[in-house]
Amino acid sequence: MNRKPVVNIGVQRFDKLRKQGAFYIDKTEFIREWWETGSDVTLITRPRRFGKTLNMSMIECFFSREYEGRGDLFEGLSIFGSGADREKYRNLQGKFPVIFLTFANAKAAGYSEMENKITEVIAGLYNANDYLLDSGCLNENEKEYYKKIKIGMPSDIAEGAVHQMACFMQRYYKENVIIILDEYDTPMQEAWLCGYWDRAVRFFSCFFNATFKTNPYLERGLITGITRIARESIFTGMNNLEVITTTSDEYAAAFGFTENEVFDALEDMGLGSEKGEVKKWYDGFTFGKCTDIYNPWSISSFIRKNGKYENYWADTSSNSLVNSLMQTGVPGIKQTMEALLQGKSFEAELDERIVFDQLGGSASAVWSLLLATGYLKVLKLEYVGERKRKVYTLALTNMEAVYIFENMVKGWFGGNTETYYNEFIHALLHDNVRRMNTFMNKVALNTFSSFDSGNKPSGQTEPERFYHGFVLGMVVNMADTYIVRSNRESGYGRYDVMLEPVDKEGRAFIFEFKVLDPDEGEENLEDTLAAAHRQIAEKRYEAELVSRGFAPENIRSYGFAFRGKECLIG
Repeated sequence: MNRKPVVNIGVQRFDKLRKQGAFYIDKTEFIREWWETGSDVTLITRPRRFGKTLNMSMIECFFSREYEGRGDLFEGLSIFGSGADREKYRNLQGKFPVIFLTFANAKAAGYSEMENKITEVIAGLYNANDYLLDSGCLNENEKEYYKKIKIGMPSDIAEGAVHQMACFMQRYYKENVIIILDEYDTPMQEAWLCGYWDRAVRFFSCFFNATFKTNPYLERGLITGITRIARESIFTGMNNLEVITTTSDEYAAAFGFTENEVFDALEDMGLGSEKGEVKKWYDGFTFGKCTDIYNPWSISSFIRKNGKYENYWADTSSNSLVNSLMQTGVPGIKQTMEALLQGKSFEAELDERIVFDQLGGSASAVWSLLLATGYLKVLKLEYVGERKRKVYTLALTNMEAVYIFENMVKGWFGGNTETYYNEFIHALLHDNVRRMNTFMNKVALNTFSSFDSGNKPSGQTEPERFYHGFVLGMVVNMADTYIVRSNRESGYGRYDVMLEPVDKEGRAFIFEFKVLDPDEGEENLEDTLAAAHRQIAEKRYEAELVSRGFAPENIRSYGFAFRGKECLIG
């Protein structure tokens, strides 16, 4: 490891980092590991801020003819070490033409804007290689084609433009081309969020097929992203694609910092005494069989700030896709999040291929996405039954992940709604039912549409989403003083919410949520409220609290009756 005192955050160009002599943990073994596999095309998924772009820049600097004679960038690093193949890799440096593209900025609210941004990337590639126009390698027709490559070009030209550039470069350099595509899935995530998924799939299916499958000028392809989008979506027919996910053993230590690397860096920077606390804050990622992986962004930021503990990872990019899925997803997702935010784990069967069409209604698809994006970690993986079904035991990754989700939940009650929510809790703790009703109605009015409410308990859009979001808000806002439970067995049934004070002398609370149901003879919210209290009494929901030593007079039971966005508490 090259230990340097200067830590430059956000530098993603390998050559710039090396020329500056900045803090860098040697990941050049990735070059050897990738090259020795011999795979035609490799897709590697890792969470954001795990050094994907820096490693892709490293690959470019190592293999690209543009960096021919720049072996000085790799002196002192593992790839030029004392191994038996030392001379082999010195001779490989600077040997191949390389195309390096990134879709990191291809975020668009609509399809036309997305297409425009993709064509901007491709036009930039052609502009950077316009020496080809005067090289004598292109005939007149090819020169005319070259000039058609511009921002806003027709999609049928854009789909095959990288393929054609590989042809031109192969002819000029007399070597096949290495093609690197970084953050391939950024535009796909935006397409799903913004409602133009099907059109984007059609474009990228053609683009990937031309660039990586039917490309005789391709030496190797290397693709990175956060998610593994199902092959059926955009990788149709790509049998030459090797997929490496967060649960794969290959390249496990190539992205992110291992614990030994982190602890060595802390010692070197005079922060060795912080190892234990750093582990609690920033450890938790597991790639394949490699455990105790740390987020490079967080560790580098921590060192740069001279040991200041902050949630660095949380502030680096948008969580809009995850936020949308958590807020509007099926009720079971929020129930599981309640447990996760209280430090618990859960079991789930996952398919690591992200099928975006299923994200809206499949909890399994959501957990797959959260695992791929680094918010969840695998505690255990078991193969169950004759078919060897994969059953994962999952938990939140670390304190940064907890912080992200706590802020996400608070954001659901943002602005004035957050004030109303906090006022409701204050009124609850002071037995002020009138004010509880006032503030709960304001919360419901402002947030029900976000959580997709309905009017009947049997309806497809019942307010369970709001209810579980509301409970998550309690988990986040009352965690220091209350244990929040929901949907637990007590007495002869399952209560909706129970708040158990950490201080055994404090008041405990039981909530029962009900939606007005005319089929049950309920004509108004008062009828529904009475039904809620009958259920609390008949099912003896207080039994769990009494068994824990709480006096009956310190247990408060409240019914919540709903009709659309109207609520009555009593």
